Amino acid sequence: MQIRELRNNKNISIQKLSEETGLHRRTLQDIEKRDDCLVSNAIKIAKALDVTLEELCEEQTLPR
Repeated sequence: MQIRELRNNKNISIQKLSEETGLHRRTLQDIEKRDDCLVSNAIKIAKALDVTLEELCEEQTLPR
């Protein structure tokens, strides 16, 4: 998942994302750290970041 990258690119703080999604700040921090969450939470996050679930869940390409 690319939550942190998308959030940073859009200059959205964890606190703002928390307000937009209704999820606790700590929950969002855990999701970013674990790179995993419930589909229902992913839908809320994708809506708040104005991206599709596919964009949110794309695998990150690691630099070589």
